[in-house]
Parts: sequence; C-alpha cells; structure tokens
Amino acid sequence: MIKTIVIDDEPLARMIIIEYLKQHTDIEIVAECGDGFEGAKAIHAYQPDLVFLDIQMPKLTGFEMLEILDFMPNVIFTTAFDEFAIKAFEKNAIDYLLKPINKDRFEQALNKFRNTHSTANSVQITEKINSISEEESLERIVVKNGSQIKIIPVQQVNFLEAYDDYVKIHTKDGVFLKNKTMSSFEKQLDPKHFVRVHRSFIAKVDQLAKIEPLEKESYIATLLTGEKINISKSGYARLKQIIGL
Repeated sequence: MIKTIVIDDEPLARMIIIEYLKQHTDIEIVAECGDGFEGAKAIHAYQPDLVFLDIQMPKLTGFEMLEILDFMPNVIFTTAFDEFAIKAFEKNAIDYLLKPINKDRFEQALNKFRNTHSTANSVQITEKINSISEEESLERIVVKNGSQIKIIPVQQVNFLEAYDDYVKIHTKDGVFLKNKTMSSFEKQLDPKHFVRVHRSFIAKVDQLAKIEPLEKESYIATLLTGEKINISKSGYARLKQIIGL
C-alpha cells in the first residue's frame, strides 16, 4: 500500500483529492491536514510514501514545512501558482496540480509518481525543493527548536554564521540552527539589508556598529549587540557598495 497524506488549508481541495485517491485500491490515506504544522507532525508520525501538498497556506507555507522535515517524502504540489513558479517545477521534475484539479491531470501526476518513486532519493528531492524555494525572496525563516517550530521574521535577524552543514541564525531571542547553506540564504535575502561579508558570515547592515582593519586586507566588525564578525577583502568591497564606505 502507498501511504499518502493530503495537506491543504482548503477543505474542498482536500475532499476532491481524497475522492480521487479512493478510486485507487493501492492507496492508503493515513492523514489529512489543514495546515503545515499539522502536516509536519503527520509526516513525522506516518513517514508516508506520497504527500499532496498545498503551497500557499497560512501559518506555514508548503515550502517552509518541507524545510523542517527530518523525513522527506515524495511530493505532488497542489497550487494556484503563476507561470514563473510552474517553470521552476517543470525544470526540477517535481510534479504539480493546478487548482481546480482536473481528474485526468491528477491521474497523470499519480502515474508519474508510480513510475519514479521506487528509485526516488530523499537527498535529490530536498535539493529540488531548495532550488525552487531559492527563486523566492526570504521574509521569514522557519526553524525547529526542539519539538517546537519557530518562525523568525528576517527583521529580527542580527547576522548569520556558517556552522558545518548548518547555518546559525543569530537573533535577539537567541541562536537557532537551520539545515541550509549560506549560499541559499545569500540568494534569498534582500541584498540591500544583508551582505555576505565573509565565507562564514552574512551581516545585517543596520546591525553594524563599527568596522576596523584586522590584517592582510581583512577587517573585523562590531555589531550593536557587541558581537564581532570577520570581514574579508571581497566582503568589504561588497559592503562598501551598499553603505558607501
């Protein structure tokens, strides 16, 4: 049996998908969820083979939910996204269903899953999702804090620091870990407010208190919090363009 979860904040959309799925005897619907928080809990509990996932949900978007999962299922998106986003799905070979969902198109997506899921790789799926999400500017960061999910508006970020395979998000409320690359953050954060000043640091411009020479054309910045971060030669040049040093 193919364990399946349906996650959508619209009851009618969930009802239509479930009705279509019930026509397939090898599909077991283990949960239906109305938001990303419920969805993340259900995926952790059931570890499904397939998830039908809405993107534009309140509280937690589909992309944000996927970023905090420890277990990555196969995903078919249900969306009302524009053409630009659809091109991203096609480019990355992740299937999608446009609302209102057409029965024939639904069957096509399901058949595509059947033909590919046996060789699906969770790392490849994660990379595809990250590639799509990088097309969008970042306004908040979703992290797991123990068993809790925390949403951090980017305005509350002081700076970001590379930490092995993670990134440390430094905020006034503490430090949080995110399993994401510095390059991804650099692409998504507003370059007018966040600058990659070093391979290990992304600075928030309005948090800089002073910058001093260090050695060999490198610098050190003191933040308003009193914390210090390194600035490389190339990072200093990028910073100069933004704040006119």
